[in-house]
Amino acid sequence: MANDFYQALGVAKTASADEIQRAYRKLARQHHPDVNSDPAAEERFKEISEAYQVLSDPEQRKKYDRFGADFRRVPDDFGERVYAGDAGRGGGRVRYAQADPGFAGGFEGFEGIDIEDLLGGFFRDRGSGGGPIAGADQEAELELTVEEAYRGGRRHLSVAGERGYDVDIPAGVLDGQRIRLAGQGGRASGNAAPGDLYLVVRIKPDRRYRLSGRDITVELPVSPWEAALGATVPVLTPGGEVKVRVVPGSSTGRRLRLRGEGMPNPKGEPGDLYAEVRVMVPKKLGKRERELFEELAAVSDFDPRRT
Repeated sequence: MANDFYQALGVAKTASADEIQRAYRKLARQHHPDVNSDPAAEERFKEISEAYQVLSDPEQRKKYDRFGADFRRVPDDFGERVYAGDAGRGGGRVRYAQADPGFAGGFEGFEGIDIEDLLGGFFRDRGSGGGPIAGADQEAELELTVEEAYRGGRRHLSVAGERGYDVDIPAGVLDGQRIRLAGQGGRASGNAAPGDLYLVVRIKPDRRYRLSGRDITVELPVSPWEAALGATVPVLTPGGEVKVRVVPGSSTGRRLRLRGEGMPNPKGEPGDLYAEVRVMVPKKLGKRERELFEELAAVSDFDPRRT
């Protein structure tokens, strides 16, 4: 069997059915033993045909994408038995590793069943008749707050309440980024290598911070007089408090850029932080405040509806 069916056909894992078919036809014409006298052509043609047979079948392709080289050892109803049988425990999939509120004591256990044990036992029970079977790669989602993603650091992670790992979270990790734990995935049989565990970062929505790549936007509340006269005011960022200069005449929606104060980047320039001005008016005015506002209204010819 080819080591990788996608590589055998020279297509990406995201290739469409038409792309897979075109690649197969091209390679089949090139390596068919009737037109290619090379001794290696016949073996190559078998690899191409096997790859096409699997990838052209949607169900077989789905199993291959999930289990890799082990897919033929997995019965068609395996997924249904695993997932449906444990639906009462919050779903049958390793899904989340969650940080505790202080992000100092490590992570809660992954929700759901221990896929590693299920797969490991399955292949141990059925793999005795063949050679060593490499462990399958596994994936789980890791939820972080914006501050946790900004700081990164070494944290302890427990899986299914049993197995623990020390994980290095890069400072400035982004949503969707994967952290690889080599050799911590599915168990293997014999002397084969275990699979890898990939933690897919999911950054929780935050009422204070909006992320766009490595740039961060935060609201900056200011008073009417600070907006009109200008002022230096504090703004809270994931990395701590910094000072920003509000330009005189700033209205709500004006964005003040703080270069390099966004998400860190271990491999390049950090993102920027944008403080978005929001002019706040007092809900209740004291007697003197009302007098001053009334005096301002009487002497000012400013009309915001005509600007």
